[in-house]
Amino acid sequence: MALPPIFDRLRLPVIGSPLFIVSGPDLVIAQCKAGIVGSFPALNARPQPLLDEWLHRITEELAAWDRAHPDTPAAPFAVNQIVHRSNDRLEQDLATCEKWKVPITITSLGAREELNQAVHGWGGITLHDVIDDRFARKAVEKGADGLIPVAAGAGGHAGTQSPFALVQEIREWFDGPVALSGAIAHGRSILAAQACGADLAYIGSAFIACSEANADAGYKQGIVEGRAADIVYSNLFTGVHGNYLRGSIVAAGMDPDNLPEGDLKTMNFGSGGNTKVKAWKDIWGSGQGIASVRKTEPVADFVARLTEQYRDAWRELQARVIG
Repeated sequence: MALPPIFDRLRLPVIGSPLFIVSGPDLVIAQCKAGIVGSFPALNARPQPLLDEWLHRITEELAAWDRAHPDTPAAPFAVNQIVHRSNDRLEQDLATCEKWKVPITITSLGAREELNQAVHGWGGITLHDVIDDRFARKAVEKGADGLIPVAAGAGGHAGTQSPFALVQEIREWFDGPVALSGAIAHGRSILAAQACGADLAYIGSAFIACSEANADAGYKQGIVEGRAADIVYSNLFTGVHGNYLRGSIVAAGMDPDNLPEGDLKTMNFGSGGNTKVKAWKDIWGSGQGIASVRKTEPVADFVARLTEQYRDAWRELQARVIG
C-alpha cells in the first residue's frame, strides 16, 4: 500500500521520534526543513498554553520555508499524545492541536477510538506505537491509520521483540503505514527497516546529540560516547519498561545491574515515576544504535549524512544482487 499523500514531501523515509523534554520547536523545525517528519510530545510544552505558542511558531516558520524553498518544501510535523489515564491534559492538548490542524498525531500508552476520530475530523492521520502484534491489532481496530512497531533496542519505552519478527507479524494482516523503531541511527538501518517490511524508519536517540535538541550537554556527550553495552532496560523509572543510559543511572546513585521493579499504578508520567529521580531529566533514555553517533552537529548535517549512507547502502545492495 502506498503511503498517504501527507508523506509525499519526505526527502528521506524517516520520522524523528518525539523525545520527552528533548524535542521542542527548534528540533522539530530543523527536522522538517531537512526533509523528515519532526515531532514532539505535547507534554513538553509546559504550562499547557505554551502548546498553542509552539504550534503557532512551527506552522508559521514551516510555511515561510515553503515560500522561500518551493523545490524543497518542509516535511510535515507530528505531535505525540500520551493516552494513559495519568495524562490529565489530553483533552486540552487535543483541542489545541485541532486549532492548528496538526497533520500527524502519534499516540502512546493506549489507543482511543474517539481520539482517532477527532484527528480524522480535522484532516490529520494517527500513528500508534506498539510493542507486539496484539497491541497493533487493537490500535487498528480503534481507528489508527498507521503503526509504529517499537522493537528491541529502541530508546525510551521499548519492547523486546526482534524487528524482523514484529514487522513480519504485522505485515501478515496490515498493509497501512508502518514506521519501525529500534536502534536505527545509520542510513543502512533505514534501508534495512524498509527491506523487512516497514515504510519508514523511526529515529530518536541519534537526534539527542544534535545542536537543536533541548538536552543537557552531558546527555549529548553520553550519546556520542555510548554503545549498545551502555544501555539498561528497566521499568523502575516510569512503570513501563524502557532503555536508558547506564551512566545516568550510576550518576543518580543507583546500581544499573540491580534495579528493583517499577509499578505503573504509582506512575506520574514525567514527574518522578517510582523513584526520587526523574525519568528523562535525571535518567536519560537512549536506544542501542548510538555507536553510529560520533559527534554533536546540526540536524541538517546529520540528516544529510543519513541520506548519503542510505543511498550508498542502496547502491551496495543493488551491486550485490545484480553482480
